[in-house]
Amino acid sequence: MTATLDAATTRTLTRPQVENFLYREARLLDDRQWDEWITLYSPKVDYWMPAWDDDDQLVEDPQQHISLIYYPNRDGLEDRVFRIKTERSGASTPEPRTSHNISNVEITAEREGEMDVRFNWLTLSHRYKDTLTFFGTSFYTLDVRGPSPLITRKKIVLKNDYIRQVIDVYHV
Repeated sequence: MTATLDAATTRTLTRPQVENFLYREARLLDDRQWDEWITLYSPKVDYWMPAWDDDDQLVEDPQQHISLIYYPNRDGLEDRVFRIKTERSGASTPEPRTSHNISNVEITAEREGEMDVRFNWLTLSHRYKDTLTFFGTSFYTLDVRGPSPLITRKKIVLKNDYIRQVIDVYHV
């Protein structure tokens, strides 16, 4: 499936190109290339990992309900990256070694200059001689109008939300 948008205002992305973009984000996280990773996000990104409520339903509003992670724009992500890089995050020191694995990539919608993408993921995280497994589904909106895609919306559904530690951006 390819986008059929005006070539003057947007690039067309095929599913393999979308997959390569997602693989690149995963590699940057695994390689701890924070400065490059943050450039994949729009300054207006909505980055959200909702919590599950007592009825086993995802909360629907990050302004009214508890979220596992919520940044209404890239400023929050930039602050998080700063804390990780400068060892001002006790939860991230030492940084875990991670391996992100992506599957079932699907382009779910296309609009003028935007694409919605859904995929499953599995992350292994090793720290303090212990390996933890996190898995879930992510939903992205990509701005495809520029020379490279930008993530404008990222919703992360963590399926194994009973965790023994703080969860961070590099786990998902």
